[in-house]
Amino acid sequence: MRFGIVILPQDSWPQARRRWQGAERLGFDHAWTYDHLSWRSLADQPWHATIPTLTAAAVVTSRIRLGTFVSSPNFRHPVTFAKEIATLDDIAGGRFLLGVGSGGTGFDASVLGQPDYSPRQRSERFAAFVSALDRLLRHEQPGSGGISFAGEWATAVGARMVGTPAQEPRVPFVIAANGPKGLRLVTTFGAGWVTTGADGAVGADWWATVAGLTRRLEDTAFAAGRDPATIDRYLSLDSGGGYSLQSIGAFEDAVGRAAELGFTDVISHWPRAEGIYAGTETVLQQAAAVIQGHAGAGEA
Repeated sequence: MRFGIVILPQDSWPQARRRWQGAERLGFDHAWTYDHLSWRSLADQPWHATIPTLTAAAVVTSRIRLGTFVSSPNFRHPVTFAKEIATLDDIAGGRFLLGVGSGGTGFDASVLGQPDYSPRQRSERFAAFVSALDRLLRHEQPGSGGISFAGEWATAVGARMVGTPAQEPRVPFVIAANGPKGLRLVTTFGAGWVTTGADGAVGADWWATVAGLTRRLEDTAFAAGRDPATIDRYLSLDSGGGYSLQSIGAFEDAVGRAAELGFTDVISHWPRAEGIYAGTETVLQQAAAVIQGHAGAGEA
C-alpha cells in the first residue's frame, strides 16, 4: 500500500512549505493539491494557484511524488496546460502525477462565463482533453512541425513541445472516473484510477459502492484487453461522510478496508483547524507511524 496526502492551497508559502516538506518527512509516497480556482465551502477563504504551488513544492522536496487532485478541462486548454505540466515535471525531476477528471458543475464550471454543459457534453470534452494531453505530453518528433488537432472542444495548430519528457513515455495519468465512458478512458490512457466513491453515499453504503466500482473497473479493463493489475488504484479516504484522520483508529480501519478491496494507494487530507477535514497534526503523526510500518513490512 502507498499513502498520499492532499494539502489544500490555502496557506501562505512559509506555512505551506512546512507542510509539503513535512509530507515527505512523514513518509508519504505522494502529495497532492486541488486544481480549482476556488472550492465549495472555502470560496470565501484564501486559495492559491495550483501550478505555482506544486512548482514550489517540487523545489523544496526531493523524493515524494507530486500531483493534481484533480485537473479538469473546466478552465484549462490542453496546449497551455501541457506546457505547464511538462515544465513542472522537469523541475520535479520526473516526480509528477497528473490526476485528471471531467470537471464538476461548481465554481470552476461557471466563473469564466461558460455555458451549462450536459453530462454527455462534459464526458465528450473530458475524452478530448485526455486524448490531447496524451499527444502533447509525449512531445513531438523532430521535424514534425508541431502537434495539431481540431475538435469541438479544443484546437491546436502546430503546438510545440520540443524536448524529451522527464518521464517516459510521458507523465503518468491518474484518471478519476466512475461511469463506463470514464473507465474506458482509464483503460486506454491511465497508469492509475482514482475514485471518491458514489456521491451522496455514506458509511457502509459508500464502501459498498466503492467495491462495486472496483469490479466495474476490472470488467472494463478485461473487455478492453488490458490486465487490471497494470492499473494502480487510488481511493480518496475522506469521502463517504467521514474523515480518515479524525482518529488513528479511523485511519487504520479505512486503510484496511481499502486494502481488502485491492486498492494500491490511499489518499487523506492534511488536517485543518476547523470546518471540512478538521483534525489535529497529532493524529497525522500517528498515521505516519502506520505508514512507516507498512514501508518496513514491504522491505522485509
